[in-house]
Amino acid sequence: MHDIQAKLLTLAKQNKNLGKQSLRQIAKFIDAEGKPQMVKYHLQKLEQAGLIQLNLAKGIIRPVEKGVAGKVKGLFYSLPIVGAANCGPATVFADERIEGYVKVSSSMLPRRKNDLYALVADGPSMNRAVVHNKDTIEDGDYVVVDSAARAPRNNDIVVAVIDGMATIKRYTEDKKRNRIILEAESTENYCPIYLHESDDFSISGKVVGVIKK
Repeated sequence: MHDIQAKLLTLAKQNKNLGKQSLRQIAKFIDAEGKPQMVKYHLQKLEQAGLIQLNLAKGIIRPVEKGVAGKVKGLFYSLPIVGAANCGPATVFADERIEGYVKVSSSMLPRRKNDLYALVADGPSMNRAVVHNKDTIEDGDYVVVDSAARAPRNNDIVVAVIDGMATIKRYTEDKKRNRIILEAESTENYCPIYLHESDDFSISGKVVGVIKK
């Protein structure tokens, strides 16, 4: 996220009446005095990312909160997008900062939604893994993750964070050899990842859905 967008987003969270201010005044707030059009440009970028609601004519500048987004032929839910996870070797960092929101029909999600977030799948190593007998995980898809499910069972698809890097894999606990195996399911060849319980890794959640790109 651009530094100016980060400042504007923080300002919108702190100031409930930000939309009542002129663009020139907002520019002063973020140390960009005399640059109202630059402020407008970055506000529009935040709106496009789904991070704020913006209507300058009506004086509306407010952050989008995780949760119910509105009702149009059914109820929609705003899932926070917190980064990308690699569907191959663990090479993409899963950043905890929210990068945007994706609006999804509530009927497509589990009943309990407060602990859900979305990641962008990066790579092909899970393109044969089927979630709920329905969708495979392909490069660019949104993967819906339940962050409360951090004690996975064998055969669950999980988001694992290894040395600060995130990867999506099939989880197996090999108790006989005291290790955890994270395996790809792909049309290409990928080596399994073998982990000992003392290794620097964590389970960030269980994959509970896929939103196709």
